[in-house]
Amino acid sequence: MKNKVLLFLLVFHVGWGQQKSLSSTEYWQIVQNFHPIVKQTLIDIKQSNASLTIARGAFDPVLQHYSTQKTLDGKNYLDYHAPSLSIPTWYGIEFSAGIENIQGSRLDPSQTVGQTSYLGVQIPLAKNLLMDKRRAALQQAKIMQKMAIQDQRAELNNLLLDAMESYITWVRSHQVLQLVQANYLNATKRLDFVRKSVEFGDRPAVDTLEALTQKQTFENMLTAKAVEFMNARLGLSAFLWNADNSPVDLSDDVVPAANEEIRLLANADLNLTSLLDKAMQNHPEINNYRNKLDVLGIEKKLKFQSLLPKLDVSYNHLSKGGPSLYGASFLENNYKYGIKFELPLRLSEGRGAYQAAKLKLETEQLNLNQKQVQVAVKVRNYFNQFEALQKQIRTQESAYTNYQSLVKAEEMRFENGESSLFLINSREMKSLEAAEKLADLKAYLQKTTFALQASAGVLYEN
Repeated sequence: MKNKVLLFLLVFHVGWGQQKSLSSTEYWQIVQNFHPIVKQTLIDIKQSNASLTIARGAFDPVLQHYSTQKTLDGKNYLDYHAPSLSIPTWYGIEFSAGIENIQGSRLDPSQTVGQTSYLGVQIPLAKNLLMDKRRAALQQAKIMQKMAIQDQRAELNNLLLDAMESYITWVRSHQVLQLVQANYLNATKRLDFVRKSVEFGDRPAVDTLEALTQKQTFENMLTAKAVEFMNARLGLSAFLWNADNSPVDLSDDVVPAANEEIRLLANADLNLTSLLDKAMQNHPEINNYRNKLDVLGIEKKLKFQSLLPKLDVSYNHLSKGGPSLYGASFLENNYKYGIKFELPLRLSEGRGAYQAAKLKLETEQLNLNQKQVQVAVKVRNYFNQFEALQKQIRTQESAYTNYQSLVKAEEMRFENGESSLFLINSREMKSLEAAEKLADLKAYLQKTTFALQASAGVLYEN
């Protein structure tokens, strides 16, 4: 019940004695707040955040403890305990500290009996110095987070375009329905007038049949347009959902708000240069091609590490008892160091991986260039279409005005006995066709306006 009330408040503008209406702004807000696709994109963003947290986990300090004990025939061969802490850093250096406590009667000569501790560091001097898998994964996860946001923009850009096209179709079908209703009422009044004129002997009886035929024509048209309006309402309802993720059917008595065709174009950016600049700089699909380039750039850096020799050095300062650096003399006493060197003699795997990474990067750059051209062409196409429709609408408005004038003139001639119902009916049908054509052109212009914004990637901006 709470959700129904919330939706009612969001959707409907209702005054006392007024019909319920749904404005484009209210409809837009409902789609953005409740549509499943919107919620799915939010889930995708949360998933990217989770992936970023996972990647950051590679840099978490790790606390370990290893214990083992061996006894045989009542003899304590080995009693070993070794807690340790390792701290990885962003620059590939890893610090460690730990304690070893070894007791037993059968120990390796290299092992130190009793408790010893160490403080150590491990540093890569060649491979993995500037980039390693942990850093690459974290950097790529951050970019994936950006990509999820751009994917959301692209999804909502398309969703809102589809939603607003359905709304415009609904508005247009309502306008045409009203036009046909007006013509039907006018034809009904004319039939009554003609019948009275026939009764008084002012008109021939055949005029009654002519007037009745016109009324029946409009009656059939009214039925067809009512079905169109109902179907348009169903199409609109497909985008209406509530907070419980349940679809909502628009009531039969809800109509478009007044002057919607003016509101729909009020805040649209209709400057071609501005739209092209915005598209090239911030179109979500173009942005994600750039993000993919960044991901592949990181992969290329990582693969380059395979061309370098592995040279890792480690140093541990040793102490009897607890860890301490007091009085330490590095590389003189109480230390352990190590050097590890590896180099594949042919570097076949490294060279192949690096070459593949470079080729992926080049391919993605070509994809970006192609996408930029495609977006620019699409924006220009819609803009040209927009300008052509504006001219067509001006011409059609003039034609519709002229048809209306012809209808009025024919009606005056009819009243003076200088015309026939056939001519009036013909003029009316032409006038209605012109009005419907004008409504179609205006709806097409509005859809083109939204398509123009969507093609530039600015229909939805978070």
